[in-house]
Amino acid sequence: MRGEWRVSVGGEETSAIYEPAVDGSDLGLTVVFAHGAGGNMNDRGVASTANALRARGIAVVRFNFLYKEKKSSRPDPMPRLKYAYAAVVERTRREANPSSLVIGGRSMGGRAASMLAADGFECEGLLLLAYPLHPPGKPDRLRDAHLPAIKVPVLCFNGTRDPFCTPSLMEEVLKRVKTDWEMHWVEGADHSFHVLKSAGTTDSQILDDIADSTAAWARRLGAV
Repeated sequence: MRGEWRVSVGGEETSAIYEPAVDGSDLGLTVVFAHGAGGNMNDRGVASTANALRARGIAVVRFNFLYKEKKSSRPDPMPRLKYAYAAVVERTRREANPSSLVIGGRSMGGRAASMLAADGFECEGLLLLAYPLHPPGKPDRLRDAHLPAIKVPVLCFNGTRDPFCTPSLMEEVLKRVKTDWEMHWVEGADHSFHVLKSAGTTDSQILDDIADSTAAWARRLGAV
C-alpha cells in the first residue's frame, strides 16, 4: 500500500513516499530514487520517472534530502546526502520488506547512490539517470574516482547533449570499471532528457524507453 513517511535522519526528519507497482505487474523489485540538486521528490522528472517504473512492475520510494526538506537551494555535503539516503533505505526495508532493492536517482541523487554503492552498501543494483560526470564546461573535474569500486550491476542513462557528461570521457572512465555497467546513450537528449523537435522523438517516448529498459534490466538482475 502507498505510504507517506516521516523518516528520522539523526536528530532531523525528512519526507518520503512509497508507491507500489501498478496492480498485476509487480516484479518484486523496489527502487529508492533520489532527486537532483535543484529538484525534490515531487518534481516532474522524479514523479514521471516513478510513475513510468511503477507501470512496469517496479515499486518506487522517492524522498527529499534534508536541505530540500528545509526548502534550501544549497545541497548538503556528500556525507550528509549519503546519511539521509541510507536512512531512507533502512526505513524502506523495514516498512516495505522488498525482496530486492535497487538504489539510484537523477544527477546528484544518482551520484550519492553511486558513492554508497562504492562503499559496499547493500543493494542489488544501481540505477543512474543523467549521471553528472563533471560540471558543465569543466571536463577536467571528473567525478569518477569511486566508480571502479562499485561491485553491483549498474544501469546508466545519459543524453548525448548532456553538458554534465561528455560521452567520450564517460567511455574512457568505463574502461576502468570492473562491474557490469550497462550504458545507454539517449541520442540528442540533454541533462533533463529533453530532445529538440528535430530529433524525431519526444520526451515522453524517451521516458518510456528508459522505463522499458529498466524493467528488462531488473529481470536480468535475477531479482524477479
